[in-house]
Amino acid sequence: MPAEQTQSPARVANVPPEVTGQPRRVVVGSVTWRDTFAALKHRNYRLFFAGQFVSLIGGWMQTTAQGWLVYQLTGSKVLLGTVAAVGSLPMLLLSVWGGSLADRHPKRTVILFTQTGMMLLAFVFAALVWSGRIQPWHILVLAALGGAAMAFDMPSRQAFTVEMTSREDLMNAISLNSSIFNGARIVGPSVAGFLMVHVGMAWCFLLNGLSFIAVIAGLLMMRLPKFVPPAEPPSTGRHVLEGFAYVAGQRRVRLLLLFIGVVGIFGWSYSVLLPAYATDILHVGERGYGALLSANGVGALFGALTVATYGSRLRPRLMIFGGVWVFSAMLVLLAVVRWFPLVLACLAVGGWGMLLCFSTTNTLVQTSVSDAMRGRVMGIWALVFGG
Repeated sequence: MPAEQTQSPARVANVPPEVTGQPRRVVVGSVTWRDTFAALKHRNYRLFFAGQFVSLIGGWMQTTAQGWLVYQLTGSKVLLGTVAAVGSLPMLLLSVWGGSLADRHPKRTVILFTQTGMMLLAFVFAALVWSGRIQPWHILVLAALGGAAMAFDMPSRQAFTVEMTSREDLMNAISLNSSIFNGARIVGPSVAGFLMVHVGMAWCFLLNGLSFIAVIAGLLMMRLPKFVPPAEPPSTGRHVLEGFAYVAGQRRVRLLLLFIGVVGIFGWSYSVLLPAYATDILHVGERGYGALLSANGVGALFGALTVATYGSRLRPRLMIFGGVWVFSAMLVLLAVVRWFPLVLACLAVGGWGMLLCFSTTNTLVQTSVSDAMRGRVMGIWALVFGG
């Protein structure tokens, strides 16, 4: 064996393919913190990571306050689901157009517009709550407008990840995205619970609006290569249809999207009813509700870090199916347990399993498609996930 190989073992190896006919590369050797945070070596991704973390804390503060506000104004479990549905409906109608936009225009520019729009909506929400004039129909309208912005934001933001890093670090970057999402999910609801008790609900919406400044500043500071626009399609409609045709012809992508759709409809939707679960089943207040969201976030954070560290070493099928079975088992337990500490444990473990499944699936979809189609495919991902 050559001397250089004995001194410096290989960091990657080709192994037999699992689903496709292409060999896949896995990391070998000992696990280090560099493996966990590999994507942070890219400057653009560091800027995105920091800005998103601040903004997502604000986002979870608003989500927590919004759910509590709806239930306090109306006492209606139906309206809780209606607000969530109205916020998701634009995903069904607009996300594929958002994916087409991501493939035809600079993704950073699209994200800047959508983030600015969501910032303005948060300020309007804060003003209405502060004035005491907030009504359920206001919440429905603002949820719909926020969902429309997200329908264009999500495909561009998902497809932008590989441009900020590289294909080799994509799984790590997606997992770190999930880690900051769920790290914010721990901090945001706890801060929101404190603010709602001590200084008022309006502060949750105001601080969320201000938090968008961090992600907008990070995007403006990035150094990106000059964007080369693709050939203009005959029509936007045909451009969108090309995305659907591409997915239909890719068996792996088609099955992964179908899988996420089923899990999203029958599993992930439990989170919509957490305010009612906290109030009517567990009989806990604002802080207890915040604790439920934070516990789920703790587990999901550890799930994201698990994928970031071991995602290139473990079989994707093991993480996807193992994660969804753990998540499903915890949902069954939540239907019968009433002891608050055990509920928190179930939410934490369920969050861990859910992130193993979702983060791995997202990575497999993105690495299975061509660069020219990634925006449209992630638009279809957003349609399935939101729907």
